[in-house]
Amino acid sequence: MRKIFTRLFLGLLIVLGTTIASAQISESTDPDWSEGFLVPENGRSNPYNLTSQTLAQWTQKGKLHALIYPVTVTGALPPFRPVKNFVETPYHDPLHELVRFFFRNFTQVKSVYDLFSWVGMHPYPKETDTGVYSVPYPDDKRPDYPMGFGLITRNEAEGFTVSCAHCHTGNLFGKSVLGLSNRFAKANKSFVRAKQFLPFVNSYLFGHSNGASPEEINLLRETKINLRSVGVKMPLELGLDTSIAQVALSLNRRNLDADATKSQSYQKNPRPDWLDTHPADSKPAVWWNLKYKNRWLSDGSVVSGNPIFTNILWNEVGRGTDLQVLSHWLASNSYKINQLTAAVFSSEAPKFTDFFSEDHFQIQNLKTGERLFNQTCAKCHGTYEKMWNQPNADRLPLAQQISTVKVRYLNKTPVINVGTDANRYLGMKSLEALNNLRLSKIFATKVVAQKGYVPPPLVGIWARWPYFHNNSVPSLCAVLTKAADRPKKFRMLDANDKDRDFDRLCNGYPIHSPQLDSLTGNSQFIYNTNKEGTTNTGHDEGIFLRSGEEIFSTQEKADIILFLQTL
Repeated sequence: MRKIFTRLFLGLLIVLGTTIASAQISESTDPDWSEGFLVPENGRSNPYNLTSQTLAQWTQKGKLHALIYPVTVTGALPPFRPVKNFVETPYHDPLHELVRFFFRNFTQVKSVYDLFSWVGMHPYPKETDTGVYSVPYPDDKRPDYPMGFGLITRNEAEGFTVSCAHCHTGNLFGKSVLGLSNRFAKANKSFVRAKQFLPFVNSYLFGHSNGASPEEINLLRETKINLRSVGVKMPLELGLDTSIAQVALSLNRRNLDADATKSQSYQKNPRPDWLDTHPADSKPAVWWNLKYKNRWLSDGSVVSGNPIFTNILWNEVGRGTDLQVLSHWLASNSYKINQLTAAVFSSEAPKFTDFFSEDHFQIQNLKTGERLFNQTCAKCHGTYEKMWNQPNADRLPLAQQISTVKVRYLNKTPVINVGTDANRYLGMKSLEALNNLRLSKIFATKVVAQKGYVPPPLVGIWARWPYFHNNSVPSLCAVLTKAADRPKKFRMLDANDKDRDFDRLCNGYPIHSPQLDSLTGNSQFIYNTNKEGTTNTGHDEGIFLRSGEEIFSTQEKADIILFLQTL
């Protein structure tokens, strides 16, 4: 009875903590995260209905939480200084120096900065960057370390962790964009590697050899213990994410009670799952689309609850965190989730004309593309009111004419099966077990597996290549082409050079070019659509095909792409 009372009291503390912490910053209106909530026209970029000044404050603080992971009780927190010493500092002992030599030559990691680069992190924007290409700096100084890396002090030891910014920061022609998908994130692969090697690392010997304090050695021990409750899965292709699978497989290593308590038995013999033998990969989502939706994830399976809280909860399940400890943290830190939510929902997309001249566009072609889009695509992807249709728009500069006046996405987010690879949504059935968690019930987050995917709002679609939930289509040209004729394999490039690494006419990866063909690349950068979970089917009959024949000419496809580049 006492245990039940304690849990009820803790749940009340979490709810009160959210309300009180919000009030301490500013009076705000709690958003409606309920199932079936109707999203207003033009979305809700200010879900808490804050004043402009307060919204700006919350957004700045929320971005800092995205950059430096705020959950100080996270389960995966290896000690930073000993790891840095292992990678960078020579040993006096020949045996240890030999181990370090093989590690450095096998991984090509010779410094912690090499490690950050391998993981796929991006540098902080420059002081001169503005708008969507700017973020607040921790301690008001541009860090040497990358976005997504953070240090947390626990029991007098400093551990390092990875934040939301790792998977949700993309490189766009040399600029780091917080809220854009990371095309080459390796967060899940990092957990796979940790599960492979850490169990064989003796905490004391590793710590002693690398100058660790007793507190740092204990931090490593804690991380190793928590990893026993983590189930991992290697992504099918570079740039894909297996976080959903990691959460489900991690739950199978815990007890079935409301707090998913740790279980030595299930750690050794996890409950069987469809995901043990099947992939369910997807790409990390862009942030600026969330304001237009009331269902979350690419398959729309999260039908209620704050999606940012949901991701924090799932992150911690996938990091082996004790959920009762997480509950205590939330009781006094839920305002950080609110600030992070405000930052995500208020984020904006980069514009095509930030990198290319508006002379790329001709109004007549744009109007043709708009007409074709509205006839074919708008019923699923929404409509986008353009300035060029406003009175006297022809008197405005071209840069203003091509701007979007209003976004009219569907006020109830649909889930539609258009024949794209089914593995991702099939895997979501395993996540319904999350509904039984106490924290899920307190925060009213609910998972209902769907059949199909959300046709996303297309704001900033030009910057989101490759396409489909599994990155299987390299360009918008390929999206508008029947599946049988889409590239079966293609080379993936980081977006460093806007002329070499991007085909602006097809909008995406260049398929053939002298510069591309001359590049020597690792096979990990070749995307293969011939595997379960990576097929590029879908968007065919009844959409872009009629009786097996394409409905758009080459010029019509070009006009549609031009229109999409203005969104």
